[in-house]
Amino acid sequence: MSLHVSATDFWSYAVVEGDAELSAVVTDPHDAAADELVEVFRQAAGKEHDDWEDFRRAMVSERRQVLRVRATNVYGMAQLP
Repeated sequence: MSLHVSATDFWSYAVVEGDAELSAVVTDPHDAAADELVEVFRQAAGKEHDDWEDFRRAMVSERRQVLRVRATNVYGMAQLP
């Protein structure tokens, strides 16, 4: 996979290349995939969810997965001031 991020100056950019892997689809509010999504939320939000049971039910309903990316190459260009 590759992820390309451009800056508003149309010059600066960053590219991450790597291998991508999807977790299992959440099928039960308390399966391993749901547990992993809880950890992803905690790390991304930096806080606890107001209602973990509601969050877990939503993950099942929405058939959520985690996309794991292992970067193998990172490069880019930055416009210097």
